[in-house]
Amino acid sequence: MRRLAGLLVVPLLLLSAAACGDDKASDSASSTNGAPAITAGEKFGEKPTLAKGEGDPPKELKTDVISEGDGAKLKNGDAIQVNYLGQSWDSTKPFDNSFDRKQPFDLTLGAGMVIQGWDKGLAGQKVGSRVELVIPPDLGYGEQGQGDIKPNSTLVFVVDILKAQQIPASAKGSEVAQDNIDLPKVGTNTDGKAPTVTIPKTDPPKKLVSTYILEAKGDVIKETDSVVVNYVGLLWKGSKPFDSTYEAGKTQTFPLAQVTLKGLKNGLIGKTVGSRVLLVVPPDQGFGDQAQQTIPAKSTLVFAVDILAKM
Repeated sequence: MRRLAGLLVVPLLLLSAAACGDDKASDSASSTNGAPAITAGEKFGEKPTLAKGEGDPPKELKTDVISEGDGAKLKNGDAIQVNYLGQSWDSTKPFDNSFDRKQPFDLTLGAGMVIQGWDKGLAGQKVGSRVELVIPPDLGYGEQGQGDIKPNSTLVFVVDILKAQQIPASAKGSEVAQDNIDLPKVGTNTDGKAPTVTIPKTDPPKKLVSTYILEAKGDVIKETDSVVVNYVGLLWKGSKPFDSTYEAGKTQTFPLAQVTLKGLKNGLIGKTVGSRVLLVVPPDQGFGDQAQQTIPAKSTLVFAVDILAKM
């Protein structure tokens, strides 16, 4: 089963590494513990500038704590929010930064949403810390490069860790009656395993369906939120699964403003954190006339989504 997360949302920044801005950094400055020096904006929360790396870059991942926060230590599986600036070792120009966008970046640590150097380098760091990561090619974009990042580039990131929260294994709201025989039935287990989804052998609804299976009393989801979810996705026709975070063993974090699958986005807005939701997405709010991987054109999609947290 091939993951479809990249089709559901705009590609995540650190996986696409789109170049932005004309930021400049000094060609040379004294290094800190062998990492390129921060030449301006050194304090947590300030947009930094970075010097060009001096000499040969390190061959192993390097994490330099610029300033240590007093928050909890990050663990794999935590939903975290950061600001960052990224630059190649041999460059004076950042290829990406979140400070100019004024939009922090949300991810689930250890879920493979970002390059390996991030997952490895941020684990164990404290909330409120500023860290500098020097990431060798094998933990970055390797021989292929990405966008303006040349193949076999060593990458340097300054990362401010803004917040983190532990993610529950399952939705745990109150059960809601599933008495519409024309809609799929979804399991109500709360053990962290994938719920069953039984799709009736009838024609699918023509309008978006978004209904609670387990209803919690958490915060209401807004379009500006990022949500941490577990989900299973199936085709209405033939009840064939096409995606599952449970199978991958990793939650997904969706910034709703970037979600491109209209029915998924609209179906989650207004629901509450901690709930399990059934979504039936008609073609005009799904992928429409375009086939996607194992999803035929004009498919009605069915999702059972656990809304585990919001950032």
